[in-house]
Amino acid sequence: MPGYKGHLLGGAFVGGTMLVVIAGVGLYSGEYPMLAALFALVLLGALFPDIDTNSKGQTLFYSLLLLLDGWLIYREMYIYAAWVGLLALIPVAGRHRGWVHSWWAMLVLPSPILGVPLLFMDTPWEQSLPFYLAFVLGYFSHLLLDRTLF
Repeated sequence: MPGYKGHLLGGAFVGGTMLVVIAGVGLYSGEYPMLAALFALVLLGALFPDIDTNSKGQTLFYSLLLLLDGWLIYREMYIYAAWVGLLALIPVAGRHRGWVHSWWAMLVLPSPILGVPLLFMDTPWEQSLPFYLAFVLGYFSHLLLDRTLF
């Protein structure tokens, strides 16, 4: 099974291919910062399934969650900070290659990318959809490389 470098390469290949395809057929002609953000989300998605074990992905995601939680506490948004803390525990509640390495988790776990902007920022879901799909694409590449998708 690939390590974090293999998952990053797999995510980069799948994400790069998808960006070239959607730009080539005219489905997307966004600015470079947007393409870079989408590509970064593909790479994060490619690392995410290993959040349930001691890995580079776990270190990265929990570092980001720590920063987010600290910022929410600093802003005195304690309810949101508590939710972030609670939700951060969910992936480590199972065994490695358990439920986090499933097709339904690939679709459900990134759903806050759609839900948070919709519920808390009044952003139409269509604006968040490319970000959700980019993360799911990276997640897909991880499951495909681990051969746990089907």
